[in-house]
Amino acid sequence: MSIELRDVSKSFGGVSAVDRVSFAIREGELMALLGPSGGGKTTVLRMIAGLEMPSSGDVLIRGQRVNDISVQQRNIGFVFQNYALFKNMNVSKNIAFGLKIKNWKRQDIQQRIAELLQLFGLEGLEKRYPHQLSGGQRQRVAIARALAPKPSVLLLDEPFGAVDAKIRQELREWLVTLHHELNVTTVFVTHDQEEALEVSDRIVIISGGRLAQIGTPREVYDQPANEFVARFIGVMNVLETEVRGGQARVGELEFPAPDQPDGQKMRIGFRPYAVQVSSDLTAFRYHAVLRRTFFLGVLLRLELELPSGLLLRTRMTKEEYSVQGLEDGKEVSFNIKQFRVLARESSALLPENEVQYQAPPVMGEHI
Repeated sequence: MSIELRDVSKSFGGVSAVDRVSFAIREGELMALLGPSGGGKTTVLRMIAGLEMPSSGDVLIRGQRVNDISVQQRNIGFVFQNYALFKNMNVSKNIAFGLKIKNWKRQDIQQRIAELLQLFGLEGLEKRYPHQLSGGQRQRVAIARALAPKPSVLLLDEPFGAVDAKIRQELREWLVTLHHELNVTTVFVTHDQEEALEVSDRIVIISGGRLAQIGTPREVYDQPANEFVARFIGVMNVLETEVRGGQARVGELEFPAPDQPDGQKMRIGFRPYAVQVSSDLTAFRYHAVLRRTFFLGVLLRLELELPSGLLLRTRMTKEEYSVQGLEDGKEVSFNIKQFRVLARESSALLPENEVQYQAPPVMGEHI
């Protein structure tokens, strides 16, 4: 493993910021630390870097315990959210800064700068100062400076938070391409779920200083460990049900709940894509009114209102919407093809502690 945290905790003035967090990052992996603001993810990143010392637990880099090793000795590149470029230095001098600190030879420094300028698409900008660069260019200079000494680990704290949406998307794609070329173990902090899902190999979700779940983007989206993860990653319909006669019921909806006692409360969750909608009122069991349609580009988000007043969210393509002749205010039929029973706890649960249900095919369903 490239990086490992073992029961790491950090307190500030008696307030717990990180509570017994353990996970490992593989060599060459691109890992996202994801969570709400104030959840502890940046503190975890700073402990890996050596900018904060754990109150308890161990941080290991390539098998070596580094709790008492300085930042300079950890061979880590760190990129701050605000770039932290030297305003009085041009691009070349910013990139060269760490190399001079490490006493690289002048010829090697010039060669390394030329390599990075080409790799990062910064050729022709080497004499410019930070205030003469765009936000995206400044971010690339900051990452080039961090990578110049050839660190074994690259840490990025909210790397794209200071640029607009279009540049942020371009930088995401660029980071993935760069990572595949360099294969440097990379950890980046973000509170942007879409960014984490799009860019990372695996995601560590942290909330309230605790590890909520770790897994691939598909795993945390399709198999959330608990209700917090289900709501935080993407959009989730969550319903409070009560078991009666082997069925978890809410309003007119029923979900199989075999072997559960009557009166048992269950939290049922399902993604919008699990709700199938048809303009044919005989296609599916349940009926609702298409209350509102939201345009999202390629996809449309539909809001359904059931006779009981329950509101559900679903999605479909513009083409499917048009073919079916759907309109706001019209009655539709629908089916929920799969759901999960959600744990309430914010701490992570093992997959075997969860229940997943796959509905059998029904008339009109496309498998």
